[in-house]
Formats: sequence, structure tokens, C-alpha cells
Amino acid sequence: MATLKDIAKGAGVTVTTVSRVLNNRGYISDETRNKVYRVMKELNYQPNEIARSLARKKSNIIGLIIPTVAHSFFSELSFYLEYYAYNNGYKVLLCNSQLEQKKEKEYIGMLRAHQVDGIIMASHTLEVDEYLSLNLPVVTVDRKVDEIPNVSSDNYYGGSLATNLLIDKGCNKIAYIGGSLKLNLLANKRYEAFINTAKGRNVDFLNVETDINGFKIEEYEELINNLFQKHPEIDGIFASSDLIAASIIKVCNRINKKVPDDVKIVGYDDVKVASLFVPQITTIRQPIENMGKLVIELLVKLIDEKDVINDNILPVKLIERETT
Repeated sequence: MATLKDIAKGAGVTVTTVSRVLNNRGYISDETRNKVYRVMKELNYQPNEIARSLARKKSNIIGLIIPTVAHSFFSELSFYLEYYAYNNGYKVLLCNSQLEQKKEKEYIGMLRAHQVDGIIMASHTLEVDEYLSLNLPVVTVDRKVDEIPNVSSDNYYGGSLATNLLIDKGCNKIAYIGGSLKLNLLANKRYEAFINTAKGRNVDFLNVETDINGFKIEEYEELINNLFQKHPEIDGIFASSDLIAASIIKVCNRINKKVPDDVKIVGYDDVKVASLFVPQITTIRQPIENMGKLVIELLVKLIDEKDVINDNILPVKLIERETT
């Protein structure tokens, strides 16, 4: 295995010069830099990233913990987080927690072992104390944990927009289908807005919660089937994600309920595939790219020991398509 001495000898420079090239420190001429890189390639030299990070006390690696990259919202969010992290000189270690506390703790241990400079927490199974004891720069997505900076969309306003639209379209009995309210998420404000708006406009309503442990399409379909069996008069549904909205469309097709004639549907997120379903999903657009960009900006500032705003709420927008 090649060493720094081997690289220095092959390039005709000192070990210090090779180290400066690897760590991008001090002035190095393009000729010298290219010579070092050429010898590294010839000798198949691979720098020890962990050792380098310990030496300069910075790894330029960010840890990202999400429930699952298979969910379209988290998939798109992860894309933008990686994009803006890379543009800021950082690489991302992606961890899927599957909403399992044990797995999430193990990933945090792994990220610490890899000397990450900061962590983005978009999975929400751990207790508050677990977040506060990380002793690392942390930014959360869609969860408020004491003084840890957080980023979310305007969930309450989005819920109000969705519910008012269903009622304005003539729905007489509406339902909300979303994730478990036992999870302490800012997204629960969508449900709060749904309840308050329905009560304020004297419309019958009910709520259906999915399981606390995941994003299971089979479970969505079973819950929706049961909803229509018990309450066939439901004529409007606010789904807390476009994935749930798509499942509602699928079930409606199966049981011969026409969308939007028999049932009107509003989703949330406006992931890219929302406009590809038939019918196209009316939804509340979260600014996913801007959320990802802001998360990285906040985390980089924290890593650089700069002050940031803790509560960061980005605006949402109603996108009306064919399901209403």
C-alpha cells in the first residue's frame, strides 16, 4: 500500500507538500498539484479520510437520518440536501431509520464514529433527551426540539387551504388521513387546521391515523377500504401526503367511486409524481428544494459556530388539479 513518502518520492516533492495538496492548504502551483495527483493515481493511493479528519478536526461529512428514502417526499428532500451539501463542500452519509429507535440510535453512533461535522434529523422516533445529548450541530426537519434549529413548511396554513377547498367544492362529510399523531411532529398542525376549519364551517368530519411504525402502502389501502365501508357517505378527503392521496385514488377505482365526482381528494407535498397520477392530484405544495437548501445553510452556519434562527417556516401553495 502506497504511503505519503512514496507519493512524495514519485512526484519529487516533500511529504509536507503532498499533505498540503491532500488537505488543500497553502499555495500549491497547478504543476505541483497535478504532479502529485498523477503519482497518486499511478500508485492507486487512497487517502485515509478518518485520519485526515482527525488531523484537521473536520470531516466535511454530514449525517442525514430519514425514515425511508423509498418515500417520495424523503427521496426528493434527500436529493436536494445532498445537492446543496455538496455545493457547500460537504458529503452526506444517508441513514434510513425505518422509524425504529434501536436502528436510529445505532446510526447516530456510527455517524459519531465517522466524525461527522453535523447531523440532519428527519426521522422522529427518539426522545428529546437523545437529540440534546448529541453534542453536535443538529438541524431537524418537521420537528421542534427545544432550542435545536428546525425547518418545516407552513403546515397549519396548508391544512387550512386543503380543508377549505374541499368544503368550497361542496363536500358535506370529510376525512383526514395522516400519520400517527403520537409522533411529535410539526406536520400534526395539518390535522389541527383540518379540525378547526371543519368545526368552524360546521361540516361533519373524522380522522384516520396510519401506524406509528411506517409508510406502508398496503396499510394505507386497508385503512381507506375500511373508511369507505364504515362511512360510504364520505365525499372529501385531505391526505397528509401525495402517497396517501394516490392510494385513495387506487381504492376508489377498485370500488367504483369516481374522483372527483363522488370523492374529492387533496394531498400534501406536491412531489414530482403527483402530476403523473390519473387523475392528477390536487395538493399542497411544500417548497422541498428550498427546505433542503435552508437546512444545509443552517447546519453549515452551526458548524462554523454562527448564530441561526431556530424556527424556520416556509410558505406553502395550493396546486389545484383533477382530484377536486
